[in-house]
Amino acid sequence: MNDNEYFVSGHKACAGCSVPILVRWVLKIAGPDTFVVNATGCLEVFSTPYPYTSWKVPWIHTAFENSAATATGIDASIKRKGLLNAHIIVFAGDGATSDIGLQALSGMAERGNDVLYIMYDNEAYMNTGIQRSSATPYGAWTTTSEIGTENLIGKKEKKKPITDIMVAHNIPYAATVNIAFFNDFKDKIKKALGIKGTRFINALAGCPTGWKHDPSKTVEVMKLATRTGIFPLYEVVNGQMRITYRQDPRIPVGDYIKVQGRFKHLQNNHAVIDEIQKNVDSWWSKY
Repeated sequence: MNDNEYFVSGHKACAGCSVPILVRWVLKIAGPDTFVVNATGCLEVFSTPYPYTSWKVPWIHTAFENSAATATGIDASIKRKGLLNAHIIVFAGDGATSDIGLQALSGMAERGNDVLYIMYDNEAYMNTGIQRSSATPYGAWTTTSEIGTENLIGKKEKKKPITDIMVAHNIPYAATVNIAFFNDFKDKIKKALGIKGTRFINALAGCPTGWKHDPSKTVEVMKLATRTGIFPLYEVVNGQMRITYRQDPRIPVGDYIKVQGRFKHLQNNHAVIDEIQKNVDSWWSKY
């Protein structure tokens, strides 16, 4: 791993944001021969307040919908120039991936462009005011799934299975990562960087602002997401799935829910908590 820093301090991320940790370590593993494409979102806004930047590698900002298309163009360009050892990495949030950018991402996966696409999943449109995305979990409060007399649940739809969707494109590598499980995270980033073609990483990204918890507890909360089984860690290599972390026995999902303000309306709603637990147990029974 490179000792140099390619994503540096001075940015304006919220206290306790997990995304700078994710980006810093991805780039330390990837090294200097890296091109970064960054979709509009929290990361782009807090890392590049004009005239400053935290990026020490070539970096380009794109709109929500076209980071994969931009990465495709870079892939074609560096191949023409013979820069065959360079990495192309996309960083995009869940809104720019599961929602607005899904069309371009699907096209890139179908073509097999040599790009590592990393979705930092903070489970809502955090930068624009904590609106729901398709990656927002069932039962969560957002400013567009507010709690009131007409809605006692929060978001009523289940989280979109974006990793499954990418696996269905027959890409050579897809995985989920959680920086709270650092060795697993590091191994998967290294593996993904060593594979050619379109690779997809779904990275849980704790957000104290939107998840409404103590900023000093981000890693602890993210750890609970995986130890309860809500955010399982696995990889799919050429269609073969392998679970890379098992908690036995799993911690009840209520322990994860009770430490986040976005779920505070569920504290006495045992039916919804039971439904979330049922969904988690169903996933683990399947796999």
